[in-house]
Amino acid sequence: MSIRRTLRVAGRALALSLVLVISQLPVATAPGVAADSGGDNGPDTELFSAGLPSWVHDGSGARGEPADNGARVVSRNWVGQRALDLGIRSPSLADVGMVRVLLPPGWRAQPSKEWPVLYLLHGCCEPADYRSWTEFTDVRRFVADKPVMVVMPSDGSAGMYSQWRNFGMATVPDWETFHLTEVRQILERNYNAGTRRAVAGVSIGGFGAMHYAFRRPDMFRAAASYSGMLHTTGPFVPEIVKGILIREGYYDWRALWGDDRANRELWRAHNPYNNVGALRGTDLYVSGGNGIGGPLDPKPKFDALEPAALYTSKLFVRKLRTNGISVTTDFYGRGTHSWPYWERALHRSWPMLTADLYR
Repeated sequence: MSIRRTLRVAGRALALSLVLVISQLPVATAPGVAADSGGDNGPDTELFSAGLPSWVHDGSGARGEPADNGARVVSRNWVGQRALDLGIRSPSLADVGMVRVLLPPGWRAQPSKEWPVLYLLHGCCEPADYRSWTEFTDVRRFVADKPVMVVMPSDGSAGMYSQWRNFGMATVPDWETFHLTEVRQILERNYNAGTRRAVAGVSIGGFGAMHYAFRRPDMFRAAASYSGMLHTTGPFVPEIVKGILIREGYYDWRALWGDDRANRELWRAHNPYNNVGALRGTDLYVSGGNGIGGPLDPKPKFDALEPAALYTSKLFVRKLRTNGISVTTDFYGRGTHSWPYWERALHRSWPMLTADLYR
């Protein structure tokens, strides 16, 4: 056997081992250090108070206008005075997709005002799904006095913020259309969402933030990735994606973007690293740790996903800077793939994310 062939076989064996390891990794659900809302007297009392807003019972507060493709709200559950969960019957998902919305202060009192919007995207494999940001961080308290509508949509267990290929036979689920067309239009037509938008996400949601930012460069003024996978065709990174999909029951991972070798151009079309040119003019923020337990971890630990995310994030940042595209970074050293660090990242990136939303 030639040396080249030996190396090829060894590489494939390593790749298979990586897929199997990733498919068994635990999900990061540790709450942030400030996840407690501060009790009934905190600034977010109105957002998550037990009493429902007075207009729930008179039928106002939503006009029920559908999206262009017929997607419409089929359930509305108020979980506070300014917080609600929407169930949207989505043609793009062939199912009901969920989204949690935190409405800004003054929303009801100013019915003609359009509000800037921040999308917060969750990671893969998260049982809390669209509720994860409010369950594991202090976001409800943090934004309680800020004039921004916060939108936290479901991406399923591992939707990858993408339209699935399904071997060319179907384009369902299409999470990109659900998030950027259906949810957007419903919120604009029924809840006064405006056209000034930013997007941020954790882990695969960090990929989703940059993915959406380059695929819809006219839609988002700023994008932030916290521990995101930002170079999905980098060495051994496809194996991480495959492992995630297998863990969530998608045993034939080719249903997403096809085979990473035979359909390499399709993988590249969804890869932030290969599309940095479309991000020129967007305010960008990238952060991540090295996987070694840090100041926000309750005990010493190490995880394998964070250094992998950091590796792809640094490659992405290097590609941006090589192309003369500005980006703010926070590679903070010790820190794991967990919510306490992502909560802190939201706080640190907030000025950049919202600077152009208030203008």
